[in-house]
Amino acid sequence: MAKDGYVPRLKEHYDSVVRASLGEKFSYANAMKTPRIDKIVINVGAGEAVGDSKKIGSICEDLAAITGQKAVVTHAKKSIANFKLREGMPIGAKVTLRRDRMYEFLDRLITVALPRVRDFRGLSPRSFDGRGNYSLGLKEQIVFPEIDYDKVDSIRGMDIVICTTAETNEEAHALLEGFNMPFRS
Repeated sequence: MAKDGYVPRLKEHYDSVVRASLGEKFSYANAMKTPRIDKIVINVGAGEAVGDSKKIGSICEDLAAITGQKAVVTHAKKSIANFKLREGMPIGAKVTLRRDRMYEFLDRLITVALPRVRDFRGLSPRSFDGRGNYSLGLKEQIVFPEIDYDKVDSIRGMDIVICTTAETNEEAHALLEGFNMPFRS
């Protein structure tokens, strides 16, 4: 993806600023022990797709527009009679971003999408899982500028998981703060 020597802005910021400040703060014995972002997984669940399988197509198109990468359709693992769900039915879509696309998405999430969320007061600093991964949910996909509001058939939320190589929540929090993630205090 790095064409003509192009390096994403946040990757450059990580290499020049964040890595040094984390090494200073946590005093790692080895430079390779410094935490970094490993991948970002965006997941959209679509319970309404049980009744209308065409909804999955529009979800995949939205995810592809937002991330620049083709979405993978997720299928039900078990049959659940109360939800009229059978094993193997499509119930959502997900995208896993790595390397340059991951940094580009994170940059757009922090600088463009999160400020467009209604009544946004910052991200919860308690959404870490204990192993250095951070999860957040968005209630509507229209906060991304790639989505044309007039062509949206229904408003859907999405889960975004930022997986890091940090071993503790404190390290992961410091890493994401280095990228100017808007945590509330």
